[in-house]
Amino acid sequence: MTTNSADELIRMQNIAKSYGRIRAIEDVTLTVATSEIVGLLGDNGAGKSTLIKILSGAVPATSGDIFIRGQKVNIRSTVDAIANGIETIYQDSALVPQLSIARNLFLGREPLRGPRFLNRMDKDKMDEVARTLLRQVGITKNIAPTTPISSLSGGERQAVAIARAMHFDSDLIILDEPTNNLGVAETQGVLNFVRNARNSGHSCIFIAHNIHHVFQVVDRIVVMRRGRVVADDIDPKKTSVEEVERVITGMDH
Repeated sequence: MTTNSADELIRMQNIAKSYGRIRAIEDVTLTVATSEIVGLLGDNGAGKSTLIKILSGAVPATSGDIFIRGQKVNIRSTVDAIANGIETIYQDSALVPQLSIARNLFLGREPLRGPRFLNRMDKDKMDEVARTLLRQVGITKNIAPTTPISSLSGGERQAVAIARAMHFDSDLIILDEPTNNLGVAETQGVLNFVRNARNSGHSCIFIAHNIHHVFQVVDRIVVMRRGRVVADDIDPKKTSVEEVERVITGMDH
């Protein structure tokens, strides 16, 4: 499926990545529309992580182009990706355990009060934003924004990472295995955040080993196998989990 160019947020075109003689991915084109949730599936070694690392600025592509809203962009670092509205949430997202929830939400982007040269953080504002965000991402119990990350559960940490991506108005949130090692309730929380992200105008790329989780939230499924895209227009509403599993393993021929 090619997204309508007017709605197209991201286009990765003819992307390849080689490590020496090993081709990790070859000639991959991936599109994501505005407010679209795309599930990216494939077995280990299919090339999903490599593709996402290129889009998030963690590794450079060997060849190919990335376009955002039709404009070609150079993403050479994670800073470039963030500047282009792309936030990536890994299984164990880069949170600082000894710092508070509020500090982790703003890491490096803290609002200041008074003259800028004094560099005084506006802690009240940070706490207020943190409380609102935690409610938005489905943390119902009253956790103080001053709570250190180290005392949170896995699901609560994921929630903080997702809240950070949503607050900084990322256009695209990449979720790499966000439900790994989470309990049932926490997993449902993460899936709810993804739905909420779409409703508030964000796009998502959702990578998960658990196909059932993907089916619950995505608009479209893309399958990679051996470094290539083998299907990019699977509609989860019209396809069964078993059919997608056959595409992933190559048993669909």
